[in-house]
Amino acid sequence: MSSSVCSSISISKFILDQPYLHMLETKCTTMRDLKKIHAHLIKSGLIKDKIASSRVLAFSAKSPPIGDINYANLVFTHIENPNLFTWNTIIRGFSESSIPQYAIHLFIEMLNNSQVQPHLLTYPSVFKAYARGGLVKNGAQLHGRIIKLGLGFDTFIRNTLLYMYASCGFLVEARKLFDEDETEDVVSWNSMIMGLAKSGEIDGSWRLFSKMPTRNDVSWNSMISGFVRNGKWNEALELFSTMQEENIKPSEFTLVSLLNACGHLGALEQGNWIYKYVKKNNVELNVIVVTAIIDMYCKCGNVEMAWHVFVSFSNKGLSSWNSMILGLATNGFEDDAIKLFTRLQCSILKPDSVSFIGVLTACNHLGLVDKAKDYFQLMKKEYGIEPSIKHYGCMIDILGRAGLVEEAEEVIRSMKMEPDAVIWCSLLSACRSHGNMELARWSAENLLELDPNESSGYLLMANMYAASGLFEEAMDERISMKDKHIEKEPGCSSVEINGEVHEFASGRKLDSEFHDIYSLMH
Repeated sequence: MSSSVCSSISISKFILDQPYLHMLETKCTTMRDLKKIHAHLIKSGLIKDKIASSRVLAFSAKSPPIGDINYANLVFTHIENPNLFTWNTIIRGFSESSIPQYAIHLFIEMLNNSQVQPHLLTYPSVFKAYARGGLVKNGAQLHGRIIKLGLGFDTFIRNTLLYMYASCGFLVEARKLFDEDETEDVVSWNSMIMGLAKSGEIDGSWRLFSKMPTRNDVSWNSMISGFVRNGKWNEALELFSTMQEENIKPSEFTLVSLLNACGHLGALEQGNWIYKYVKKNNVELNVIVVTAIIDMYCKCGNVEMAWHVFVSFSNKGLSSWNSMILGLATNGFEDDAIKLFTRLQCSILKPDSVSFIGVLTACNHLGLVDKAKDYFQLMKKEYGIEPSIKHYGCMIDILGRAGLVEEAEEVIRSMKMEPDAVIWCSLLSACRSHGNMELARWSAENLLELDPNESSGYLLMANMYAASGLFEEAMDERISMKDKHIEKEPGCSSVEINGEVHEFASGRKLDSEFHDIYSLMH
């Protein structure tokens, strides 16, 4: 009998002989259970045993919602002369936590510990920490160490290296590792697909996906998420249909991506189907999923269903409140949006920057200038939230619509960041509506300086000149657009027929069933 088998048998016997350790292995399911067992292990003095302490550490270092990495770190600091298993456990735990940088700190501490040195199983967690922390250049230095140690052959190390480079946008380095790999490892293919999609190279991602010798559920989920990330919403829904035909189960994150796609397309029928799928398959309705469902219904215009979901689930976080407030504000229920914001203020949650965008949007649609000003000041003074470019955009639009263009100018000049094209367009549009030529020129100049190819600046000024009887100036704007080959972006919309979304644009055909769509609409 080998020494490793003997060792396993002896450990198992040791655990069976200790009732609390046996409970830890068989009945411990929550941190509350663990803390009770841990207390008994401390009282009995058994916690000083390496097996006992490592088992407590291993459970507490699990990913949320099961484990608690802070508790795990506390356990780790009380272990004298931690062994390789202990070091690997705590490093892996932090690499999967919200503070992956601490895994790197522990790894460096481990390197400086002369008694225990890293092993093959240590490095994948460290590279994952570098990837999640966006510290790819530091990770590249560790890559050099791996090559010097002759560990580049290890599949787990290569895969996490490739994942690090791909997820951080270092596609040349990722591709080199990918091409060097002679094995058809599905993990490396998935990393490349994800990396290409994340960097905006969605066509390359799709080509790679189509060539895959074998696919797993991660492959499908990554490709669908990639389509959604790059605005390829129809493609995401089509791939999901194929995925269903292949009997591949979507992950929670894929369902969230698909709900986002339905929301952007206004595909209510398909969104309804996905919501039913979630309930039928007992998918965990956590905060992320509930928020995605609310957001989908709001964007599809079914506010009643969004409200039903909102009030039905108790485990809704701040993101769910924000989606509901914004959904009410953008679908003609502005008063309800303001009331819901007031309820949020009275709840155990605190409004964040997104909450204020929602309530400012409601004020904008109702023309409540003074109320918007109050919320803008409340955000800064009571909640300590520094206004973002979107908050300023809301205020400029509110003031502009009310004809307070000079006040809007003052707000722009007081901004701590450079105004974006949306703000300049908003002010320019307000100037056109209220006949302020001087401010309109200032807005147009800044807009064109920011983006010389932005058509709206030329068009708004041309229309304003024409409305004021300045036809030569209006013609100059049109000629300038033509000389610079700037064209107005055509309006684009979509319609859902029998669960399928068709896209069409003003002045050109985007869909093969163009005439059928217009026939149906007629």
